[in-house]
Amino acid sequence: MLVGIETADDAAVYRLSDELAVISTVDFITPPVDDPYWFGLIAAANSISDVYSMGGRPMTALNLVMFPAKHLDMGLLKEILRGGHDKAAEAGACLVGGHTVEDEEPKYGLCVNGTVHPDRVITNAGSRPGDVLILTKPLGTGVLFNAVRSGRFGFAELEREVLPTVAALNGAAMETALGFHLHACTDVTGFGIAGHLLEVARGSGATVRLDYSSLPVYPGALEMYRKGEGTGSNLPNRAMVEESMTLRAGLSPPEEQLLFDPQTSGGLLLSVPAGEADDLTSALEAAGVAVAVRVAGVVEGPPALEVV
Repeated sequence: MLVGIETADDAAVYRLSDELAVISTVDFITPPVDDPYWFGLIAAANSISDVYSMGGRPMTALNLVMFPAKHLDMGLLKEILRGGHDKAAEAGACLVGGHTVEDEEPKYGLCVNGTVHPDRVITNAGSRPGDVLILTKPLGTGVLFNAVRSGRFGFAELEREVLPTVAALNGAAMETALGFHLHACTDVTGFGIAGHLLEVARGSGATVRLDYSSLPVYPGALEMYRKGEGTGSNLPNRAMVEESMTLRAGLSPPEEQLLFDPQTSGGLLLSVPAGEADDLTSALEAAGVAVAVRVAGVVEGPPALEVV
């Protein structure tokens, strides 16, 4: 076992030989949107991302389906599975069956296996003082999804401005980053940007200093927090990090909430030496990655998060 549960990494990695290791991960979510095809696309991209974040290539996937067949039309399930199939095919993975159970609420995701060379595994624990952390997708999906449900934010705008990026695979970002001295990586998901940065800090035994003003944010997300929208995860996400987080930036309460906003199919946090950061951001942009922004630096110090 090369990577287990010790540093709360994105997936397990098991060495099969000197040349081959297998990456194993599983993830499923409730519907972030009502459209079943988008649900399938997003859930699959979210599941596959963990393989990319370890530096690997997705190979096979199994559907995980929970569906209230007695209450919802089976045509909806067909569209969810079509979305998952299309995204897995885009990633070059073979979707080879799965398992379905009756449930009160739809849930969907994938169990994904990938491969990586044992000497080229990327974890969330390898950052070094002097590194820069680059983020590859904006923040704010949690509050926006809830705002669509409450009627504060329109689905047409979400579909136009947000969903294509949410459903985008992180493969191009990782493939590009592997051409540099990539020391660590994690994807930003349910714990929010603060939670995942703190995981990097703890795994690497260093302090991560976040430049709040640099954070990329989806259109409308901050406005929704200002209007009183929120998520059920913000409070526990904050509680999880507050003992190890120092807020030095003068942020309003809505601005603070973005630190804890739970992401679905978020971007990668890529840790590279500061001297390579500009070249990597340029390469990511050339590869068509949604955003490529320097958001934090790693400095000597105890495992902690500073927000400046």
